[in-house]
Amino acid sequence: MNLKKYEFWFLTGSQDLYGEETLVQVKKDAQEIVEKLNASGTLPCKLVWQETLLTPNAIRDMLERANTNNTCAGVICWMHTFSPAKMWITGLNAYKKPLLQLNTQFNERIPYDTMDMDFMNLNQSAHGDREFGFITSRMDLPRKVIVGHWSHPETQKRIADWMRVARAVADGKLLRVIRFGDNMREVAVTDGDKVEAMIKFGWSVPYYGIGDLVAYMNEVSQADIDALYDEYNQKYEIVLGNDKDFTISHIKEQAKIEIALRRFLKDKDGNALCTNFQDLHGMKQLPGLAIQRLLADGYGFGAEGDWKTSALVRTFKVMTHGLITKGKGNAFMEDYTYNLEPGKEANMGSHMLEVDPEIAVSKPKIEVHPLGIGDREDPARLVFNAIEGKGLVAAVVDMGSRFRCVVNEIEVIPPEAPLPKLPVARMLWKPFPSLSTSAEAWILAGGGHHTAFSNIITSDMLRDWCEMVGIECDVIDASTNIPQFRNELRWNAAYWNNKR
Repeated sequence: MNLKKYEFWFLTGSQDLYGEETLVQVKKDAQEIVEKLNASGTLPCKLVWQETLLTPNAIRDMLERANTNNTCAGVICWMHTFSPAKMWITGLNAYKKPLLQLNTQFNERIPYDTMDMDFMNLNQSAHGDREFGFITSRMDLPRKVIVGHWSHPETQKRIADWMRVARAVADGKLLRVIRFGDNMREVAVTDGDKVEAMIKFGWSVPYYGIGDLVAYMNEVSQADIDALYDEYNQKYEIVLGNDKDFTISHIKEQAKIEIALRRFLKDKDGNALCTNFQDLHGMKQLPGLAIQRLLADGYGFGAEGDWKTSALVRTFKVMTHGLITKGKGNAFMEDYTYNLEPGKEANMGSHMLEVDPEIAVSKPKIEVHPLGIGDREDPARLVFNAIEGKGLVAAVVDMGSRFRCVVNEIEVIPPEAPLPKLPVARMLWKPFPSLSTSAEAWILAGGGHHTAFSNIITSDMLRDWCEMVGIECDVIDASTNIPQFRNELRWNAAYWNNKR
């Protein structure tokens, strides 16, 4: 995950009517803001100051250069003084990357005792940002607006969150989901329009036969397998069971798969993948532990050929890169079964094998058990419960005429009892506002059974992401009620179908 290359450009708007002295101060103030924001330690990417923009030609040139610069993931615009917005039209028409309007000013407080008209002319962001805001609204441009003093931690945190989302959009333009086999036969929600996804998100989803991976597996040496098994032994608790040799051999088969997958993904420039248990010709096991390990290293994954969820998991990984701590992270997830006991309603999430160990509440165990699907040998997998706390699950679905992102805010809770006969990673959660309302809203929105989970990303970040890539976003949270949600879906359908 090479994300350090990304940077954001800080563009200051003004005009040449104020005289040289004012423009010198505009430049000095903008440079100081950029320097101190970079020094704050809050921003995930470097903020790069650019010369003050005074003319239509300069603005157009700057925004066209931002478009073609591979390291620039977006621009932050600030109107220190009044900047006539007609100057921005041509440049903004050409601009294609994320845009943030920072409605701030250099000074935090009004200097009542000393303020004169020179001060007012210089420090009129409240004036200039409204002019800029009009033209972005008039042009119906996707953008983020953040209001607050640039030195405040809350403002800096909001800028940082926006940068993380914009960085994920940039990564999406290069995202390649390596698809082994096709979509699971007869399943609807995991399928979709891969051409439209590449147009909309930049996601490429090339197909490779499972035999291509098997060829890589055949080249893996026993020494490499043994070395990786030793790493497993140090990092996880291996449950050997009654037949030690059987368990070790099956764990080492996953090690072989992992090594082959890493080499394959590297050779094919893949940063996400999907598999299908209906397409395992030449393999002894369905990849389990191998996938979990790849997820922990930042790859995206979706089961049963679900390339959309794989890409979304990767997107979550990029958004949260640098924020992962014990129990904090992201995961591929699937809704499995409900607890419908009154007062204890909850949703049990898991998957056959492939849940990300980033979210484990304690040291994961490697266990080998039969898998009643796929008709292969018993696969090794990491077994654990998920960390408790607030989070969300999200799914990207193809509605035919458009893509939709469905989000549900949740709270992960501990299971009421051990799960000795469920040897997989698992997570129990209470969805907001309740299980019945959230499930009804999710189903009305067409949300899939596969999701990306995060206990770092917020709904606001996903709204920003949807704004940047130009897709519908439907959030289910504590304030959701079904009549209102139905209306929102209808309004969204009218809006997005009209946007085509």
